[in-house]
Amino acid sequence: MYKAGAVALGLLLAGCSSMSMPGWPKPPPASAASASAWSGSGVAPADVASAYDECNAAASAATGTDNDIDQDIAASRGSDIQHSDFAGAQLRAAQQTSRDRTQAILSSCMEKKGFTPR
Repeated sequence: MYKAGAVALGLLLAGCSSMSMPGWPKPPPASAASASAWSGSGVAPADVASAYDECNAAASAATGTDNDIDQDIAASRGSDIQHSDFAGAQLRAAQQTSRDRTQAILSSCMEKKGFTPR
């Protein structure tokens, strides 16, 4: 009885993990890495730049700890990373995840302020 329940639970969890909500996770705009990549109706470029700086600071604050941890790992495992393809790949993947998360937060902030990517 327990085995059948465990199998059913396993199948349910596997099915849930393979499904995703439409549009989630939302990919950040590829060109949103600068203030000039954003626009707003009737908004001066200086205001766009100011909003971008605010959002960039918020995104950096939200992901700063993760970035610091990645740096600490890289510094403490330097020779491991140089001699192990696996360790290097893990570090690069973690760094890419941090960059993607920062960009997603930045993009979300800019969109909430009413700007759209060009």
